[in-house]
Amino acid sequence: MAHFALIDSSNIVREVIVVSNDDCGGGDFPASEPIGQAFINGPHPDNLALAGVWKQTSYSGSFRGCYAGLGFSYDPVADVFVPPTASAP
Repeated sequence: MAHFALIDSSNIVREVIVVSNDDCGGGDFPASEPIGQAFINGPHPDNLALAGVWKQTSYSGSFRGCYAGLGFSYDPVADVFVPPTASAP
C-alpha cells in the first residue's frame, strides 16, 4: 500500500490516505508518486477525483524524513515532512 498526504497552501498536512500499489503503477518511490497523484486527482469513475496537492509519504520513513501525520509540515526545499514542535507548557 502507498500513502499520500494532502498538503495545503501553507505546506501543512491536512489528510493522509492509503492507495493500492496497483494504482501507483506497482513501482517504487519516486516513480510511483506521479502515477499515484494522477489516480488521486483524476476524474471519476476510474480515479478518486480528490483535489489538491498530494505527496507520497513512507509508512516506514524510508523517504521524506518520516511518515507524514496530520499537522506535520512539508519542507519543499529539503523534500521532507517535519513533525510539529511541542509547545512549552
